Order: sequence, then C-alpha cells, then structure tokens
Amino acid sequence: MNVARSVADRLLGIEFRHLAALEAIVETGSFAAAARRLGYTQSAISQQIAVLERVTEVQLLERPGGRRPVTATEAGARLLRHAARATAALRAAEADLHALAEGEAGTLRIATFQSIGVRVIPPVMRLYVARRPAIDVKLIEADLGVMTEKLVRGELDLAFVADPVETAIEQIEVLSDPYVLLAPAGSELAQSEKTLTAREIARLPLIAYRVPTHGGEAHLRSKGLEPTIVFRSDDSGIVQGLVGAGVGYALVPRLTVDRSDAAVAMLDVRGIPPREIGLAWHAVRRLSPAAKAFVEVVEEVAADLRAREPLGSR
Repeated sequence: MNVARSVADRLLGIEFRHLAALEAIVETGSFAAAARRLGYTQSAISQQIAVLERVTEVQLLERPGGRRPVTATEAGARLLRHAARATAALRAAEADLHALAEGEAGTLRIATFQSIGVRVIPPVMRLYVARRPAIDVKLIEADLGVMTEKLVRGELDLAFVADPVETAIEQIEVLSDPYVLLAPAGSELAQSEKTLTAREIARLPLIAYRVPTHGGEAHLRSKGLEPTIVFRSDDSGIVQGLVGAGVGYALVPRLTVDRSDAAVAMLDVRGIPPREIGLAWHAVRRLSPAAKAFVEVVEEVAADLRAREPLGSR
C-alpha cells in the first residue's frame, strides 16, 4: 500500500510540459527537433526528460547516438499512451472554454466528406448562414478515419461521420444511406433492373475504394466473399466515370451517385447494410450555441431529404 502511494505521489510531479517534450522527441526522432517544435532550448528539453525519468524511475528513451533517431522504450511508449488521453482531455477543455467565451460569434470548425459535401452541405449552409450570419463556418474535408481523432483533440467542433464511432464521441443520426450497384447503362445487367445479392455482386469486376476495409467491399468480405477488384479510387467522379466507360461495376452509397449521368444505371442491392451517417462531437464538451444551431439545421435538412427521396433513417 505504501509502495502504491509513493508511486502515485511521484507521478503527481509530472507536468504536461514534460509529457509534451517526450511526445515531441518520439515524433521527431531527436531532442533538437523537439526543441524547435516546442520553442525551447535543447538543454531545456533534456532537463524535462531527466525529470520524467527521475520521477518514473525508468528509462523512457533509447538514445542510439549519431544520426539514428531517438525512440521510446516500452515504458516510454506506455507513458505516451496515457499522456495522449490526458492531453486530448485538456485540449477538449480548452476548446470548450473558448467556445463558451465566444458565445454567438466566432468560428465553427466542421469536418465533412465527399458525398455529404455534395448533397447535404449546400442546403445546410444556405439555411445556417441565413440564421447565423455572424458565425464564421470553416468546412474541412477530411478522411473519415481521422475525423474522430480531431474531435477528441479539440481540433473540430462537429464532424459528419459514417457508421458507429468510438465512445468518446456523441452523435445524432442524420441519414441512412443505402448501397446501390452502378452498372454501365448499356449492359445486360442494367437492362434487367434486377435487385442483386452480395454473392452476385462479388462475381462482377468491381471498382472499389482504395482501402479494402472501407465501403461496400468491406461488407462483401465480411460475408466471406472475395470480390474481383479491377481498379481502386476514392474519387466518386472517377469511379462513376469508369463504370460509365464499361471498365466495371461499383458498389457505392447512394449519396455518392450523380443522378444526371446517363452513362450509368443504378441498381438496388440486398444483404448489404446501409451506411449510417451521423453528425458527431466530443462527448465531454458542451456544445456552443453556434454548434447547437448547426445541429438543428442539419436535422431539418436531413428530414427534408428523407421526405424527398427514399434514403430513410435508422
């Protein structure tokens, strides 16, 4: 019991500047680069690491010398994992206090992705700007994989996300976006207008996203199917253009489809769950009035979209 108390007492001596120094060294590979990043002298960085290693009583860094990069020991890596959570919480707190101080004015940072940017964001922004003209909305197009990380670090106020996200994030449901199969308009399959199963889709030459664990391909593989991929791209325009050119077929969310393209046909599928689109924020942050107003506008626009076309909701 006394040992446990003494360890806890020692760890209370760690300050966030010490952890920031450790993180910067591991990320840059050197004390000098870490000093430049943080605006300290190299000797100050060395002193901060010395304090950390004295408090923890373990070696936190491997210092190979020469041009070889400095790396974390196993103990250093474990400490950094804890530090990352603590730093993220502080950044979220800082962002929360800043939003509270801003009140009705200020900046709202919102991440989106391609299909939402095409179909949902324009009507949302028209309505929001009309209601909150003093708010500077900064839209950021980001990869879905990094959006929740940015939310946790306090770098975003809101983010459109697809499918379930981690527990540190709260979200509202926006749209349920079903998958469809894009086929060349002149193909026999397009003329049949049939509803296809996952097994039938997996037999077709497919154009897919660059990462196999994303999109419709991930659903096919989860069923034990091995689809034939003839090309990969994350650009919806390229995917649809190649389908229209007869290169292959594509299993895509309906929101990504340009309905005005006569070169492709859109076929219904079954056995593939829809993509669930939400609007998310950090679970421990209090939404500012500006952010709350944006959430309300998104809910209005989503309800209108559901009424006009069969996207549905969960």
